[in-house]
Amino acid sequence: NHSAHISRETRAWLDTRPAGRFEFTFTPKHGSWLNLIEGFFSKFARSVLRHIRVTSKHELKQRIMAGIDDVNRHPVIHTWSYKLAEAA
Repeated sequence: NHSAHISRETRAWLDTRPAGRFEFTFTPKHGSWLNLIEGFFSKFARSVLRHIRVTSKHELKQRIMAGIDDVNRHPVIHTWSYKLAEAA
């Protein structure tokens, strides 16, 4: 989790992006960003894609984009409750 964010390759790529485009935030060592992504896709599949029938790839893309738009309209703000002093 940690080395992917600080590798030479990652830093070199980030240096080519416009300044201020990305904000780098460390997550606690016990909490992986990949877990967050997996959780999002799991919830998305269960709530948006479960039991749907589509007639084309285009319709599937429209349904996915509509689901993402809905998620973005109603964001859930997470506040970390993990204390920095407990990390040491």
